[in-house]
Amino acid sequence: MTKKFVFVLFVLLLVPFETPVTVYAAEDIMEVTRAAGYTDVLEKNKPKASIVVDGTNGQILWAENPDAVREPASISKMMTVFLVFDAIKEGKLTLDTTIQATQNDQAIGQLYAISNNKIVAGVDYPVKELLKMVIVPSSNVATVMLANAVSDNQAGAFIQKMNDKAQEIGMSNTTFYNCSGASAVSFEGLYHPEGFDPNGSNTSTARDLATMVFHLINNHPEVLEFTNQPVVTAMEGTPYEETFETYNYSLPGAKYGFEGVDGMKTGSGPSSAFNYVATAKQGETRLIEVILGVGDWADQDGEYYRHPFGNALLKKTFDEYEHRLLLPKGDHEIEGKVIQLDNDFYGVVKKGEEPQITLQENKVVLLNQKERLTESLPELAANYIEGNKESTKENSTEGDKTATKQAANSFTSKKALLDQAKEYILPVVLLIIGLFFLFVPIKRKPVGRRSSTRGSKLLIVRIIGVASLLIALILFIKNFL
Repeated sequence: MTKKFVFVLFVLLLVPFETPVTVYAAEDIMEVTRAAGYTDVLEKNKPKASIVVDGTNGQILWAENPDAVREPASISKMMTVFLVFDAIKEGKLTLDTTIQATQNDQAIGQLYAISNNKIVAGVDYPVKELLKMVIVPSSNVATVMLANAVSDNQAGAFIQKMNDKAQEIGMSNTTFYNCSGASAVSFEGLYHPEGFDPNGSNTSTARDLATMVFHLINNHPEVLEFTNQPVVTAMEGTPYEETFETYNYSLPGAKYGFEGVDGMKTGSGPSSAFNYVATAKQGETRLIEVILGVGDWADQDGEYYRHPFGNALLKKTFDEYEHRLLLPKGDHEIEGKVIQLDNDFYGVVKKGEEPQITLQENKVVLLNQKERLTESLPELAANYIEGNKESTKENSTEGDKTATKQAANSFTSKKALLDQAKEYILPVVLLIIGLFFLFVPIKRKPVGRRSSTRGSKLLIVRIIGVASLLIALILFIKNFL
C-alpha cells in the first residue's frame, strides 16, 4: 500500500457527509434567455434576482438570488390590492363601493413626477375602477384612495397593516414604508403615513414577492380579472373616462405576449431599475415568476428588456414541469399498508420524473417535491384513511385500471425503498475499510530498514481504520434516527 493511496483515502474521509443544500439556477439566465430565441439580450441588463414557483403548492422551480433585498417599486401596490380584496371578503367594501375624491386626492393626481392619472375632487369612483387605475397605469393617487378607504384615512395604520400582512404570510425580508412604492416624500406633503420615515423605500425579495402573489391569487383569484388585459378603460361612459395600456408586455396582445400570461404587475425606479411579476397558466399548470433589477433607470427601454428574461424562464419551466395526477382516489397498497384516498392527488412535478410516494403521519407525501416558498406552506401531500387488504381485493374486480394503479404504487414504493437503501451504502463501505485497516497485517521490512518507518506507517493505517469506523457509526446512527 503506497503512501499516495493512504493520503487520498484520508482526504476522502475528511469530506463532510451533510445533506446538500438546494442548488438554484444551475443554468445561467442569459443562456436560458438566448436559448428561448431572445438572442439580443445584453449582459448589462441581466436581472439581479429571479424566481419561478408552482402556483398551486408554492414549490420553487427556478431561482437566482431569491433572497437578495431589492426595492420592488410599484409592485408594492399589489399588497395594497391584496388588502382591498381582504376588505371586500370581510364585507367592509364591495367592488361597487364608491369613494369620493377629495381636494387632496386631486392634488396628488397632478403630481406628474410620480405615476398618476386624472382624479377630480367630488367625483365618486367605484372601487373596481380604482383597481383598474392601480394595476394597469400604476396610479399612485388611486392607490392612496383605496388605502384610505380600507383604513378609514389612517395612512400610518394602513402601512402597519401591510407589514402585518407580510409577516402573516411569510414575507420575512420585506418592509413597507408607503402604500404604493413611491416614497412618501415624493408626494410633496400630500401623503404622510404617521410613524414611518417619509424618505423610506419599500424593500423586499424575489421570494417574498412570489409569496405575496401566491397568496393573493389563491385567496382572491378574481384579482386576475383586473390584471389580464393589455388595455383597460376606467370610468367608461362618464366624463372621466380614461383608457390605459399595460406595462406588462408579456400579456397576450402586448409587445412580448406569452401564451397563458394573465397578470400581474410591473415596477421601476432609480434605485430599483426595472422589475415585474408575471403569472401564467398553461393547461392545469400555473406558474408565478418575479424578475428584479433589470437594466438601468437611465435607459428607459428597460421596461422592455425585462420581458424576454421573464418569458424565457416561463418557457423553460413550462417545458420542464407539469401539473398531473400523482395518485388516483381509491384503495392502494403502499409500503405494505392498505390506504384509501377520497380524492385524486395532484401536484406539479418534473416531466418524465417518476413520483416517489411515501406515507408520513397519516398522509400520502410526495418525496421528490421541491423546496417551498415558506415553511408555512403545506407540503405536497394528501390525507388518507387506512383500509384493509380484503377491500383492496374486492375493488380489484373493478377492472384493469385499478390493477394498473396498484402496480404503479408498488413501483413507487420499491423505488422509495431503494433510495432509502442507498443511504446505507457509504457507511457499509466505511465499515469494511475501517475493519480492513485495523486488522490488515503490515509486511515486515527487509533487514537493514529502520523499524521506525514501519511503526509510523502502521500508526497511520490504524488511525484511518479507527476514523472510518467512527464515521460509519455516526452515519448509521443518523440514518436510523
